[in-house]
Amino acid sequence: MGLPFKRGNAEEWTLERIASLSIQDIKQLRDNAERLNEPEVAELCKQALKEERSSAGRARRRSPVTKARRLIARGNAFEARGVFLDDARLSWGGVRKSDGGVVMALWADTIEAKGGGCRYLLWAPNADGSRPWSDKPAGKERLAHCRLAMERGGAEGLLVYGQRLATHQPEDRAYAIHGVDAETVIRFEVEERDGEFWARWGKKSASAI
Repeated sequence: MGLPFKRGNAEEWTLERIASLSIQDIKQLRDNAERLNEPEVAELCKQALKEERSSAGRARRRSPVTKARRLIARGNAFEARGVFLDDARLSWGGVRKSDGGVVMALWADTIEAKGGGCRYLLWAPNADGSRPWSDKPAGKERLAHCRLAMERGGAEGLLVYGQRLATHQPEDRAYAIHGVDAETVIRFEVEERDGEFWARWGKKSASAI
């Protein structure tokens, strides 16, 4: 069954909207647009598909180490740290009941090395629609976890590996999620700067379980 697309509503389709669809739906939309002689929509579909393939290729080139690591499902990785996610499909963090410790998932390929240490953007406001995930339930949950981590003096991070999409935050939507590194936990501090929350840690903060 194809996507609902009729002649005359082509202006409703933007590259951003098309990129949010699955690859199968983008292909269906492209075929419908070509059949209904809507070349602009068809071209947007082709561009979205090209960006998807390009993003997947870059991710594969950046992350050859995923094959060497023991990767497990995100829910299992959190449970190994004593955390049971509120939403197994959408949550990217949780609080350990035994001691109140905050544990968050970090997309490994977006960690930045700076000044001898590392940093990771945990949450930022959805300014002008730039980060829609921040306003979704999982994004609001992340914000609450950032504030709690600041109160507690830090948090633990689990490294997630996969293939991201150029048009989305990996926490919101990814091309593929391979799994979580089962043997590494990052211990970091959370810092708020200009309304953004950053995880920061030094070179020696990664420790084997």
